[in-house]
Amino acid sequence: MGKVRTPPHDILCVKTKPRKGSTHRQSTPSSLQNLLESFSGCFSHATFENFAALVTGWILCQGRHCVSRVIQVSGDVASRKHFSTLFRFFARAKWSTDEVGRVIFRLLLKWSPKQIEVLVDDTLCRHSGPRMFGAAMHRDPLASSYGRGSSSGATTFFSCGHSWVVLAMRIPLPWDAERGIAVPFLFRLYRSKKRCPEERYRKRTELARDLIEMLESWIPSEFQLLIAGDREYASKTVVKKLKVATTFVGSAAMNAMLHAEPGEYSGCGRPRVRGKRLQSPRDMASDDATPWTLVVPRIYGRKVKLLIKERVCLWPTVAGKRLVRVVVTRDPKGVLEDLVFFSTNPELSAACLLEVFARRWLIEVCFRDAKQHLGLQDPQNGWSKGKRSERTKKKPGPQARGERGALAILRTVPIGFTAQAIVILWYLEHGNCAREVRRARKHSPWYRQKARPSFRDMLVAIRRECWATRLFGYPGKRAGREVIGWLLPDAMMAA
Repeated sequence: MGKVRTPPHDILCVKTKPRKGSTHRQSTPSSLQNLLESFSGCFSHATFENFAALVTGWILCQGRHCVSRVIQVSGDVASRKHFSTLFRFFARAKWSTDEVGRVIFRLLLKWSPKQIEVLVDDTLCRHSGPRMFGAAMHRDPLASSYGRGSSSGATTFFSCGHSWVVLAMRIPLPWDAERGIAVPFLFRLYRSKKRCPEERYRKRTELARDLIEMLESWIPSEFQLLIAGDREYASKTVVKKLKVATTFVGSAAMNAMLHAEPGEYSGCGRPRVRGKRLQSPRDMASDDATPWTLVVPRIYGRKVKLLIKERVCLWPTVAGKRLVRVVVTRDPKGVLEDLVFFSTNPELSAACLLEVFARRWLIEVCFRDAKQHLGLQDPQNGWSKGKRSERTKKKPGPQARGERGALAILRTVPIGFTAQAIVILWYLEHGNCAREVRRARKHSPWYRQKARPSFRDMLVAIRRECWATRLFGYPGKRAGREVIGWLLPDAMMAA
C-alpha cells in the first residue's frame, strides 16, 4: 500500500495560527466560531481548542455518537493532536460543567421573557456495560406503563444506565412563541442508593434543589424565576427551599392535606402557623355543593375545555408557610381522571397555571431530540478490565472500580446536551425558518402540514453551514477536487 496523504494543518483548522506564506482558513463557520468563543472563559487555551473541536464533531457526527466517531469529524485538532488528548478532555482536563451551563444560561437570557421558565425532570441514558461508574438499574419510563385502559394493570420495567437530573429553560421561538423549545443547561448524575456510599447518596429531589439554588444566585434583578416540575419534584425538599420571589408550578396528590390561613393572634401561647383543616382535592372534586367552573386553556397546542375547582390555601407539608393556589381539574367528557395542580404564586390564574404545567412537556421533547438526533446515550465511557490473562469470570450487575472513569461519565452527557443548546442558540441567531420549512417540504412532500422547523431541521441547517465552509471555503491554490478528496472521508463519516 502507498503512503496515505493527509491534508495540511491549515485546511481543517479550528483555531490555529496561520503559517508563514500560507492562507489560513477556519473549518467552522464564523457564526458558530463566535458562539463557541463565548465559552472560552471556562477553559484554558488548549482545552478550549478541544472543546470547540468536540462540540463541532458532536454536531456533525451522525449514526452512533461514540467519542471516537466524534473525534473523527472534529476537524484539524484531531489530525495534529494525539487522539488521547481529546479523550483526556473528558477524563482529566480542568473545567466545570456548571460554568459551561452558566454561559448557556447567560446566552439564553437574550431570548427569554422577563419571567424565566425553567423545567426540571430526569432522564435515563441506557447503558449495558458493567464497568461504568454510576451505572445502576433504574425504572424505565418508556417500557413501563400506568395501566390506564389496560386490563393487565400497571407494569414496571427497569433498565441499566445513568439517571440524569436536568434543568432546561423554555425559550419562546420567534416563529412559535406559544409553544417554544426547551434548552438544557444544568445537569447532575443520580446514583442509586445500592451503588453509592451512604454518606454521598443524594436523592433526585436533593440534586434538583442544589441546581435550583445555584440558578437562583444567577438570576438578574430584573428577571423572575418560574419552575415547573412533575409530582416527584413537587416535594418539600424542593419547594420549601425556594426563595420567595421564585414560583413553582407542579402537580399534587389528590389526598394532599390543605389548611386555611391562621386567624388573628389571640395573645396567648405560640402563634398558629396554620388554620383549620380543609377539604382534600379528592373531597373538593366530590363535593356537589361547590360548582365546577369551565375554563378553556391552551394545552399542548390547542384549546381544551376543562372543569375546575380552585382554592387559595396552605399546604404546610410541601410549601410550608407559603400560600398556594390549588386547582382540581375534571374532563367534561369523562375520559381522563381528575387531577390536581398547584402554584406557589396565588395570583397566578388557573388557566395560566395549567398552561405553564403543560409546557413542562417540552423537556421530554428535549430528551427525545438529544437521544435520537445527537446520540446522547451512545458513549460508553467504560474502562478496560485488564489483560486477558487477568480477567475473571463475568459477574452480573455493575462492576465499577471505585471512582475510575467518574470524571468522564460526569462530563460526556453534559457535553452532548451542550451541543444541543449550541445548535438551538445558533439557529435562533442565524436560522431561516421559512427556508428550512420549504426545504423540508420539498424533500418530504408528504408533510403538507409542516409549518415550522423542528430541532432536526435546526441540526440539518447548522450541519449544512459547517460542511459548506469546509468544502468550499478554502482559498488555496490547489484544485477543488483535491481538497474535496481530502475532506470526503470525513463527510461520509458524518453523513
